Amino acid sequence: MAEQSRLIKKYPNRRLYDTRTSSYITLSDVKELVLKNEEFQVVDAKSGEDITRSILLQIILEEESGGMPMFTSDLLSQMIRFYGNAMQGMMGKYLEGNIKAFTDMQSKLQDQARAMYGENNPASKDLWAQFLNFQGPAMQSMMGAYMEQSKNMFMQMQEQIESQTRNMFSGFQFPNFVAPGGKPAEKREAAEEPTPEKK
Repeated sequence: MAEQSRLIKKYPNRRLYDTRTSSYITLSDVKELVLKNEEFQVVDAKSGEDITRSILLQIILEEESGGMPMFTSDLLSQMIRFYGNAMQGMMGKYLEGNIKAFTDMQSKLQDQARAMYGENNPASKDLWAQFLNFQGPAMQSMMGAYMEQSKNMFMQMQEQIESQTRNMFSGFQFPNFVAPGGKPAEKREAAEEPTPEKK
């Protein structure tokens, strides 16, 4: 039988209580659970609401406030602009899928290094440590550039969709609808209507 995910309760005093170890833990401890790929859920002790995402966002905020932030101010601003946008759901799924592919690639490289040099071989550990020292800043730089390109692609897609929508509906007579470079539909209709002849 599969082990249930670890339950962590957050109390009004902002303390986190790990029900598995029956002890209070810190945000750093939760970060360690993430790094170890342990399944867990954080709930509000009073309401029972799932606040796992909120805790994970707090960890990201702390990491971003450290010495090597992953996201630039411009990129964060663009991400904020996607909230409430029609592309929001697609953007989230797109980034999630690509980050998963990115981590899968990293995992395969690690497995290959172990297969070549062995699990406990000192040369393997030294080589992998050197690779990680290079990989850390390189991957952060690559991820920042990749997300910048993704943002630009989504902005172009959004502009194309908006343009196509305007062109598609420009022929319909909607009240107060302004066609590109034209007049409101009601006024255009009135202008095109023939005037009765005077007798």
